[in-house]
Amino acid sequence: MASNFHWIRVKAICYATEDEDLICDVVSAMTGAEELDIDISEGLHNNPLTVVDANLTKNKEFATVFRTLGKDIVDQILESIEDRVDDDCVFYVRFDKQKAVCGEYEITHGGDVISLTAKIMSHPARKEVAVGVLRDYLRNLFPQDSPQ
Repeated sequence: MASNFHWIRVKAICYATEDEDLICDVVSAMTGAEELDIDISEGLHNNPLTVVDANLTKNKEFATVFRTLGKDIVDQILESIEDRVDDDCVFYVRFDKQKAVCGEYEITHGGDVISLTAKIMSHPARKEVAVGVLRDYLRNLFPQDSPQ
């Protein structure tokens, strides 16, 4: 089976007032990743921050992420797919972190988020080709009644 992505990265920032274990659990649940990269950093006012990353490189892991998000989210991504892929064939979407903690995934433009970034495999490496690859991939995950 050919791969559709070079990699997918799911990242969340855990602030000092948040439960780091809970944020790790949310990222693990979203990605199926057993191992997460944890980086301790400092915020603007010297507040401690923990950056939680899941770096995925296998087809099975890629499918897990999108299936976990569910058909409704995939349909929303398909509706705005052109705006979510840049000229370097990288796909971007952000989810409300507080809702994800409650087990709901909602696309947002806010700042307190879980971000998903994916490098799409496209030949030639052009935005139009990458959009087509991603569109076909998402439609095939949930083949019935996908828009566009």
